Amino acid sequence: MEPLIRLENVSFSYKINEQTKVPVLRDIDFSIYPGEYVAIIGHNGSGKSTLSKHLNGILTPDNGDVWIHGYNTKNVNQKRAIRQTVGTVFQHPDNQIVATIVEEDVAFGLENINIPREEMRQRVDEALDVVKMSPFRHRPPHHLSGGQKQRVAIAGVLAMRPECIVFDEATSMLDSFGRKEVLQVMRKMNDKGMTIITVTHHMSEAAEADRIIVIEGGQIVMDGPAREIFKHKHELEQLQLEVPAVSQMAELIHNRFAEFSKDIIQESEFIEEVVKLSKEEVS
Repeated sequence: MEPLIRLENVSFSYKINEQTKVPVLRDIDFSIYPGEYVAIIGHNGSGKSTLSKHLNGILTPDNGDVWIHGYNTKNVNQKRAIRQTVGTVFQHPDNQIVATIVEEDVAFGLENINIPREEMRQRVDEALDVVKMSPFRHRPPHHLSGGQKQRVAIAGVLAMRPECIVFDEATSMLDSFGRKEVLQVMRKMNDKGMTIITVTHHMSEAAEADRIIVIEGGQIVMDGPAREIFKHKHELEQLQLEVPAVSQMAELIHNRFAEFSKDIIQESEFIEEVVKLSKEEVS
């Protein structure tokens, strides 16, 4: 299978002035394949958000190349095709909302690429249905909660029908309920075959992914299945990262009750384990 996104020896520095550059990414190499659900994690300043902006050509590398379905992000003539392949949902939903009515906001990107009116209406309907915002289609976006606004922003990207969506700290400004809403949408889209990349500092969010890439000092230091990555508790702590809270709780319980699994990284698994052991106690 050909990768959807491929980074080859990518390095990038922010230019402060003519004489000063600050290196942020160093020799990054990895590929992301169609249908993957990938989390990119790292502490503040590790380079993860800068990396995410390379995944659809918002930034281009100083050295190396980023390929999106064979398109090189350095080629300005291919920017439109690249951004129709990989969409991005950012941290602040208010920055992505441009219209005064929800359905008009979702249609905004489609109008810019001259999608026919009938097809536009169909795409808007489908996108709002996926994020469960159809009942709010005639509402002003500023009357919505943070989680609802972010779902509208997601719908706007979905309507463009990209093959991949990058969530760049898209849940960091939300409360726990809003974060859960967005995570459910992300999982639903991935279950339907869409490639999902989430850049996050929430370990519970990273645990929802199938694969985790850990970045430190602008370099990849770990890359593998989520469950395997979270087994390296000591190494993660040295990188100023933690395992998910449910993993910590599971380990504490396991230390007192050996039959309780310590290899838990998701809330749903924790609940299932509690229910299973409760039934065993009753029987």
